[in-house]
Amino acid sequence: MKNKRALFAVPCVGWMALFVLAPIVMVVLYAFTSAAGGFTLENFSRMGTYAVVFTRSFRLALIATLVCLLIGYPVAYMVSRESPRFQRIAMMLIMLPMWMNFLLRTYSWMSILENTGLLNRFFSAIGLFDLINALAGTHLEYFPMINTQGAVVLGMVYNYLPFMILPIYSVIEKMDGSLLEAARDLGADSLGVFRKVILPLSLPGVLSGVTMVFVPSVSTFAISKLLGGSNELLLGDLIEQQFVGSAYNPYLGSAIALVMMVIVVVCMAVMNRFGEGEEQAVML
Repeated sequence: MKNKRALFAVPCVGWMALFVLAPIVMVVLYAFTSAAGGFTLENFSRMGTYAVVFTRSFRLALIATLVCLLIGYPVAYMVSRESPRFQRIAMMLIMLPMWMNFLLRTYSWMSILENTGLLNRFFSAIGLFDLINALAGTHLEYFPMINTQGAVVLGMVYNYLPFMILPIYSVIEKMDGSLLEAARDLGADSLGVFRKVILPLSLPGVLSGVTMVFVPSVSTFAISKLLGGSNELLLGDLIEQQFVGSAYNPYLGSAIALVMMVIVVVCMAVMNRFGEGEEQAVML
């Protein structure tokens, strides 16, 4: 019986070895290899010139994750308190944008945020620019929204917000209602129930959501390229340039990718460790 189960696992193991482990091994090998084929650490030493890109990538990813948390937690909490029918409809509406291609969703924001896009045309139609120009003595014709860091963060939040809402909603919705009733019976008000019971018990969902938003945000390149232009280069764009761009250097690109993977894994380990500590504290 065990032999048969092991036999069924062979395709899965082979798939993972071919498409997960093999690329990681190749990235590690390239990161420590020079163009001549020898061992080198020069690829890592050269990354200091891209410190601004690293800082910008993690800063924008953190901002997007925080915004998703501030929006996603209240939404998940309110939906979980409604009737089952309302919850099903709300979850369908939250997931509805995910049925559309990722690039199409991002292109749609380009048409909205462009200098001649829907938002600026709407502001012009209602006379907002004329009012500002009359009051401030300026010659404003549009709000520069595209090719900015704000546009990049907006694209991240729009695309990854469901990944924050769903795990938080799943945890809160499964909470035992008797715990909340017991807290109220013991004299806790609504704020006390939330702070002492709901928030600690929902932390596993929060940490899952933070991980699911932060990891793709820090490594994205399509959003930054389309909404940020060439002015807001992120790590994903930098790595892409080293492999398919004019600055072809797969050795440097592999080193950057390896460092980024290590940083992301460390962040995930810290958050998971924090989540385990919170769960033990709640149980006690």
